[in-house]
Amino acid sequence: MAELAVVSVRKAKLQKELEDGNKNAKIVFELLEDPNEFLSTVQIGISLIGVLTGAFGGVTLAEPLAKAISFIPYSQPISVAIVVIITTYLTLVVGEIVPKVIALNDPEKVSLKVAKSMVILSKISKPASFVLAKSSRFLLWLLRIENKNHDSVTEEEIELMIKEGREEGTIEQEEEDIIKRVFKLDDQKVESIMTPRNEIIWIDLDDDKSINKVKIIESKRSIFPIARGELDDFIGVVQAKDILSAMFGNEEFDINKIVKEPLVVSEHLQTLELLKEFKENQEYVHMSLVVDEFGSVEGLITLNDLLEGIVGDIPGIDEEAEPQAIQRSDGTWLIDGRYPIDKFKELFDFKDKLPDEDEDNYTTLAGFILSLSGKIPNEEDKYDCGRFIFEIIDIDGHQIDKVLVTDLGPDEPMPEEE
Repeated sequence: MAELAVVSVRKAKLQKELEDGNKNAKIVFELLEDPNEFLSTVQIGISLIGVLTGAFGGVTLAEPLAKAISFIPYSQPISVAIVVIITTYLTLVVGEIVPKVIALNDPEKVSLKVAKSMVILSKISKPASFVLAKSSRFLLWLLRIENKNHDSVTEEEIELMIKEGREEGTIEQEEEDIIKRVFKLDDQKVESIMTPRNEIIWIDLDDDKSINKVKIIESKRSIFPIARGELDDFIGVVQAKDILSAMFGNEEFDINKIVKEPLVVSEHLQTLELLKEFKENQEYVHMSLVVDEFGSVEGLITLNDLLEGIVGDIPGIDEEAEPQAIQRSDGTWLIDGRYPIDKFKELFDFKDKLPDEDEDNYTTLAGFILSLSGKIPNEEDKYDCGRFIFEIIDIDGHQIDKVLVTDLGPDEPMPEEE
């Protein structure tokens, strides 16, 4: 029971007991630090009990039982067999199965209760456990097996624990979804959540004020990049509340007085790093302009975009219509070209990599189609990609607007990358 409880204990759960000053928790951590000596002590105890049980059964029980059944032929071997069966049964049930089940039901509680007993037993059997521990280390060294005492928890293990918690009802579905999205932040690049350049609503100082006025009112956004002539020559960003404040003030309206400096980041920056940038650079307005290696604006990201990356889509005044995926009556899907590729994979529970996903680094369904075709497709063009069949339904200029997706099922293999 002590052995299984200690090796099954969850350090994170036991850490609270340690912080509260529980001395037994400290003992358990020390036992985990040197499992060789601890396991040697346990094995000595188990072996000793086994030897004593056999000796006791053979001397104390077998002989009296043989005399009691002396009227039966072969009474001596039969009595030994009966004693062996009974002691084996009791050893397995009382000495093995029941204690192990108790230990597995609450390893932290059991390990705290047996901690002091194990220390006492360890001191008593110190010479023997020392020899066993050293012998074990020597054999492990000969086999070139490293003795690893540390626990390294992976994201996959955490996700499995969260899944188990949801199945048991201790974790809600929404909580599971949020945690999964948080893990994805470190794998996503900012270009996967940014508003692309062709959809950015910005104020051009070379335009007439009436044009910019209509642009601000109709967009329903609260923050705008501001530039002169070209978006790449951006000056900064302005907030709608500052524009209103300046317009209703007594001083003459001067837009240059309310321009704020945005955070400028590379398109290759990871989403989690951008979140850190927002936290560390409080002097910037909560909008980031994403630029490529040549300094050209590729898109923009607001704090709301980052929040959606964690909690999911949030309808808000700063957002355009989100790309949709709609299932039709015949089972096919009509999906917007701007639909994020990671959401596409989630939609169809697709765990593997899509063709050239790492090499071409596409972030939308349209980007995947372009990678697949190698050119701007035409309407009604079809692409057979193993499990999926893609048909181009609508092209807006040079942009893929609508795609019809037929899912042939998970048993259909995807084409191998060349």
